[in-house]
Amino acid sequence: MAIVPPFTSGSISLRLYPHNDLPADQIVSVMRGQAALAAEVGFDGVMTSEHHGGFGGYLPNPVQMAGWLLDAMPQGWAAPCPLLLPLRPWALVAEELAWLDARYPGRVGLGVASGSLEADFEIMGTNKDNLVERFLVGLNAVTAALSGRHAGVLAGDVAIKRCIEHPIPVISAVMSGTAARRAAAAGAGMLFAGVSANWHCREMADTYRAAGGTGPIVLVRRVSVVGASGEGGGQGRHAKQVDLYRSYTSEASQSKWATNQLTEGTPDQIAKSLITDMKETGAESLNLRVHVPGVTPDEALGHIAGLEWVLKKLRA
Repeated sequence: MAIVPPFTSGSISLRLYPHNDLPADQIVSVMRGQAALAAEVGFDGVMTSEHHGGFGGYLPNPVQMAGWLLDAMPQGWAAPCPLLLPLRPWALVAEELAWLDARYPGRVGLGVASGSLEADFEIMGTNKDNLVERFLVGLNAVTAALSGRHAGVLAGDVAIKRCIEHPIPVISAVMSGTAARRAAAAGAGMLFAGVSANWHCREMADTYRAAGGTGPIVLVRRVSVVGASGEGGGQGRHAKQVDLYRSYTSEASQSKWATNQLTEGTPDQIAKSLITDMKETGAESLNLRVHVPGVTPDEALGHIAGLEWVLKKLRA
């Protein structure tokens, strides 16, 4: 099977989350199994995202987890996405991703975000002072290094040198036109938040392209395959996740959220809805999510398997 580079136009990936009610060793085992199944049913890759202190089903180590998932997958790519860039030196991020890609050539991507939770910064012994500026410096530097355009202080690293011939794609989480222009200027692609309304995504996509952005645009959408796990109830579970997001998000940001953020139904219904979302947003690839509070590992596997027909319909 040919390797589909991370985030490329037409790619469809799956976002994986830990089941935090399990012991740590079982969490790793379950996520590896879910990644392997995702690759087998036709997903091009998987993503893992970051928060600290056991927050709401997220991981503190998305780069490390990406390596474990790649080891378990028969094919496909993995990306820490989004990784909270201001919590660590950009050079460390670039080195770790470059060396991971040396082990799994062409199967590594990176998505970054600035972060918003105070607890993440407190746990890491830092703060959110000058957060936008810090993120922008890191975004520009890590994108330049991994694209092979400019290694800066990492010019002597052999894995970074390898990026000249084998660049690693970088995307940036965006929720505003300003963030879209920053991504374009840095040479990064964009990752839309799963809560963002289609009209808002389209505005950001148009802003990005107008600013000269040429990278991939990835749309996140939450899906629930009715009957795949033996029960429905996706909307109620999803509402709990949205309430969690509201707890640390401003009302101004929430005004740009979609009214219904979960696509639930049969595979045909889900595929039709996602095709509409792609057309309306201007996105070129999809990242799907089946994990919400209360979903068991077996239910998650059922949803992943149930998406095989959705993937076939989308690719057609």
